Amino acid sequence: MTVTATVNGQPVAITVDVRRTLLDLLREDLGLTGTKKGCDHGQCGACTVFVDGRRVLSCLKLAVTTSGQAVTTVEGLGTPDVLHPLQEAFMRYDAFQCGYCTSGQLMSALAVVADESLTTRDQIREAMSGNLCRCGAYQGIVEAIIEVKARSHAAGSEDATPDAIV
Repeated sequence: MTVTATVNGQPVAITVDVRRTLLDLLREDLGLTGTKKGCDHGQCGACTVFVDGRRVLSCLKLAVTTSGQAVTTVEGLGTPDVLHPLQEAFMRYDAFQCGYCTSGQLMSALAVVADESLTTRDQIREAMSGNLCRCGAYQGIVEAIIEVKARSHAAGSEDATPDAIV
């Protein structure tokens, strides 16, 4: 079956087996290896991406279900020369160590930044609880999110939507 979608702002049309996951399509067919395969069961969050502005676990989503949709991966956040504000904040707060979970953490963090109802550290931690970090960088991740949420809020609520943040 042919999947026609937009991936990181670029149109993509590719024929895939109907059983292929979005994660495998991204990594193996499109060469976008920033999205990681952790548990392959939807329990760790390493494979988190956006589909039409909503975070999804790409290891659980069939690629064919994304036809006509916009997919954003960690490669779509910034450039090597100009990092996304969350990427900068993750660096500033040592929000990663080995880095394996970082792409999923960043994608989930974008959704948390955009959600104006999440205002406390406990709410942020709960919203990020689907993303595991074996190195224990959770405190830095929360601090990075708080900083970017504060900047987004100061810039105006229209800047705090997933599409505007990406």
